[in-house]
Amino acid sequence: MKAMRFHSHGGTEVLALETAEEPTAGPGHVVIKVAGTSFNLLDAAIRAGFMRDIMPVALPHTPGIDVAGTITAIGEGVTGWRTGDPVIAFLPPTAPGAAAEYVAAPAAVLTAAPATVPLADAAALPTVGLTARQALFEHLELRAGQRLLINGAGGGVGGYAVQLAKKVGADVTATASPRSAERVHSYGADRVLDYTAEPVIDALAGERFDAVLQLVRSSPEETAELSTLTADHGVFTSTATPGPADIGRGVRIEQVEVRNDAARLADLVALVDAGDLQIDVAERLPLADLAAVHDRALTNRLLGKTVLMI
Repeated sequence: MKAMRFHSHGGTEVLALETAEEPTAGPGHVVIKVAGTSFNLLDAAIRAGFMRDIMPVALPHTPGIDVAGTITAIGEGVTGWRTGDPVIAFLPPTAPGAAAEYVAAPAAVLTAAPATVPLADAAALPTVGLTARQALFEHLELRAGQRLLINGAGGGVGGYAVQLAKKVGADVTATASPRSAERVHSYGADRVLDYTAEPVIDALAGERFDAVLQLVRSSPEETAELSTLTADHGVFTSTATPGPADIGRGVRIEQVEVRNDAARLADLVALVDAGDLQIDVAERLPLADLAAVHDRALTNRLLGKTVLMI
């Protein structure tokens, strides 16, 4: 089969489309014929070697932690799935990923794919959808009527976060660039601030929010400054640069580290199929373009989610 792999950690030049051995379905696993995978910053961090101490991978490694595809083989001990079933999953980051024609996956991480969107597009849901859900409801404990600030709502996590927050009745202020503002508005944000026109901390001077979600990679000093927008006894959480240890006023500081949760992913799929959650794909590219996508991500030139078509 064809797979995008790297044989050593490094820049995007280490990624190569090559022939690899097709996986088999071991105990507790299935083999999936990949329809699509999507780019996540974690893929780039693993490729560059930044995560080698906490997420070591065997080389050569195939990236791609999101998968959408169809089951082609079922291993011993797997129940509840049949060949031909369309599925999606957030794959274990240290295992061979979905930037390939086929991938083996633990049956425990699988969720039935949404029926209302193209199968490949569904690869844009697992990692970022779970990140948004866990950030909002496990870390921020968001409730109806609360004021929420989402810094960096134009990305994949931000889009789902806006939609999920509005669904529970929060008042959402979001920041986005002009190229993303219309899309973020369409998700239901009550207010969208252009962070390129004025620093967020200046635009919101004097305001406080019950919950603040930081999705932007920034310096520790900038993240600490953003955390001051949290109301007394509110919650600040980040998926990127960690917040300060303590800012006082009873503010709780949290850090999001997304984990696999097939049941909660199924909840997100149900929302998609009910028309209550929109999967937005910014672009669909061939797998051979993966290195270029990694390059563009380094300079913040990706708009929303990019799906790699197999």
